[in-house]
Amino acid sequence: MPHRVVVLALDGILPFELGIPQRIFGSARGQGPLDEGRALYETVTCSVRAPGPVRTDADFSILVERGPEALATADTVVIPASYELGPVQEEGRLTGELTSALARVRPGTRLVAICTGAYVLGAAGLLDGRPATTHWSSADHFQRLFPKILVDPGVLFVDDGDVLTSAGVAAGIDLCLHLVRRDHGTAVANAVARSTVVPPHRDGGQAQYIRRPVPERGSAATTAARAWALGRLEQPILLRDLARQESMSVRTFTRRFRDEVGVSPGQWITQQRVERARHLLECSDLSVDQVAREAGFGTATSLRQHVQAALGVSPTVYRRTFRATTAGR
Repeated sequence: MPHRVVVLALDGILPFELGIPQRIFGSARGQGPLDEGRALYETVTCSVRAPGPVRTDADFSILVERGPEALATADTVVIPASYELGPVQEEGRLTGELTSALARVRPGTRLVAICTGAYVLGAAGLLDGRPATTHWSSADHFQRLFPKILVDPGVLFVDDGDVLTSAGVAAGIDLCLHLVRRDHGTAVANAVARSTVVPPHRDGGQAQYIRRPVPERGSAATTAARAWALGRLEQPILLRDLARQESMSVRTFTRRFRDEVGVSPGQWITQQRVERARHLLECSDLSVDQVAREAGFGTATSLRQHVQAALGVSPTVYRRTFRATTAGR
């Protein structure tokens, strides 16, 4: 059976964020010979009340056809942001409706909050002692209201295993893509990214508030340098060579790159090399030594260190996990 995702639509919900899980998970299709084209997730929406209209923050309401009983069927529950959280956001306590609804969630169900949806998990006590994030503009208030939560105000999302939280709006896309990648591997996640025309990977630790995400008219960007680097990840890439692609000094290029991408050039290159390694481990029969060379890590030892740091497992375990997943679908 497909993994069942239940999205909880609360009054005041943001339509954009409500649509993210349906679009991302709904686009995930099997890539293996036995499951090519098969839907990997079933995504449904429910309310805390009986089926009926739910207000949005726009000039329309939506008709939700499922009540809170759907939460009992979920493998993953997603709570998008709402602008009408009332005592949840003002006092850090759940309403009676929310308490009853969340009580239906089975133990072990994966919980995901997008943006200020994290207030619901916080008010339920589900984030106490755990790392979490929310929209940068709400992070200070969130921390004051829930002092037991380890709030990281700067990152795109936090994966704490069975509980995940994201920053606002587009970071919800990053988090849902991350879950697809975690569940089914890079090839499936990249196919979803291509179909939805979004970047295939932004690391959870990337800064959520980038000062200049779009270069000013007439100012130089770093796009050409990034494209140049992606074409030669297996080779040594020096900072001065990246800067040369944009005819900038190293100092100017480094500052501009961080402003546009949110991380340093070195961090970005490492992220891209890990993604290349993931793809090769999933989709090729290259040895670990060969993967290390093709991804630009040089040695198997370096590959193991970076993959372990990024993914929490060794290259061999990662390959075995996703090879077994593909074969068993």
